[in-house]
Parts: sequence; C-alpha cells; structure tokens
Amino acid sequence: MKEQKIYNSKGKVGDFGENMRWSPIFGIPLIVALLSLVLLKLFPLKSFNSTPQNSLRLFTVEELAPYNGSDPSLPIFLGIIGSVFDVSKGKSHYGVGGGYNHFAGRDASRAFVSGNFTGDGLTDSLRDLSSAEVKSIVDWRDFYFRTYTFVGNLVGRYYDSEGNPRKYLKGVEAKAARGAQLMEKQKNEEAKLPSCNSRWSQEEGSAVWCDDGYPRLVKRPTEIALTGKMSKRCACFKEEDLGQPGLEVYQGCDHFAKTCRL
Repeated sequence: MKEQKIYNSKGKVGDFGENMRWSPIFGIPLIVALLSLVLLKLFPLKSFNSTPQNSLRLFTVEELAPYNGSDPSLPIFLGIIGSVFDVSKGKSHYGVGGGYNHFAGRDASRAFVSGNFTGDGLTDSLRDLSSAEVKSIVDWRDFYFRTYTFVGNLVGRYYDSEGNPRKYLKGVEAKAARGAQLMEKQKNEEAKLPSCNSRWSQEEGSAVWCDDGYPRLVKRPTEIALTGKMSKRCACFKEEDLGQPGLEVYQGCDHFAKTCRL
C-alpha cells in the first residue's frame, strides 16, 4: 500500500496532526454554545407574565374594605367577580365623593347591571341574573383588566383560600358565554326588522319615527332583555303586520302615526 501524502494549507506536504490543528474561527461557535448552556443553568428562562404570580395578593372581605378611598395613604381597590384591581388613577371617580365610590373597597359585581348601589344591592352574588346580564358584568371585568392594574383575588364566592377558582366562577363564565351566543342570535334576528329612528332635543324632547312603516314597541326575549329600557326596543312594522301579538303602540301616539313624541 502506498503512503498517502497529506497537504497542508500552504500546499506543502505535512503530517496529519498539523492539518487537524484547532482553528480559532471554528472554535468561536462552540464557545458561545457552552457559555449559553452555563447561563441557562444559572439564570433559567421564565414565562412572560405582565403580573408576576408571586406579587399577587389574596384578600378577605375585611382586608379589602379599607381600600375604599377614605384613607389617602392607601390605594383604591375595586373587586369584580372576585378579581381585585387598583383603580387609584381613577380617584376622581372611585374616591370619596366620586360617582363610583360605592364600588371601592368591595366586590359589588351585581350593581354593575342592577343599578342598586345601596344595602344588599352591593353584593357579588349574580344569582337569578339573565345570561345577558352576566355577560355584561364579565365585559366590565375585562374592561378593568385592560384599563387598570390587577392586584389579586378576593377569597370567598369566586376564589378559595389558595387563590384557586371555585365552581361558581366557572358557572359565571359559562353563563356569560351563553349570553354572548344569545345576544349574537338576537342581533341577527333584529337585523331583519328595521329599528326606529330617534332624536332628542331640549326644546322638543324625544321622538321616534319610521321612514317606512309604523313605530311599535316590541319585547325582547327574557334571556336577552337587560333591566329597564333594554327589555323593549322600537321597530318599524308595515301596515299588514300591525296585527301581530305583542306589539305596543307608544302612549299618546296615533295608531297610524309614523312619528311618536315621547
């Protein structure tokens, strides 16, 4: 067997060891990789969270109460569906004398749709509310997540002493999802029937009218209807449809009037 000659980088015959000498250029990536492994061991990566879990706080009802704006040395906290938010930047609204001060220092979720800001109305119970009403409250909670700082959870109806969600919270979320489906369905149904035009002025008050048809009040389905005025809407009906059951003529308005003053 003939001896195989090995040529080095200069084109000259050299030994095997000379040609396999370590190149600093190829060694750099390996060094970087080794350093990366060492750094990962010393400083492991953590998943991103805008609010670190260990900075969140669990409140009892008694612990949340002092954060109602009455003590200027404390921030103002508000609870909704068991989530607690720092609303201090909205002090003009949530502080003492503000229009929303009744929400501060407590979880008064129900009042967001009931409008009852006194006594038993300031409760976190959503019992007997429609799915649409529950959805509205969940929407309010999402607004606070977007607008204010989430600081923790309230132990009680929605979270246990370890901060874990209770079944009641899961039930509220499911009911809100059902409400969203129903409202979307109702929206599609109402799109088939034109709504009345409306206007208001200080001199003439309110008025509704139809360009094509006659204004009538029609009830929304119970599950869709929110409290008060949201339980009915004004729609325009053609003359041949005015005999349908459940249509209501505005008080003081002629049966065939196309404009009704309220």
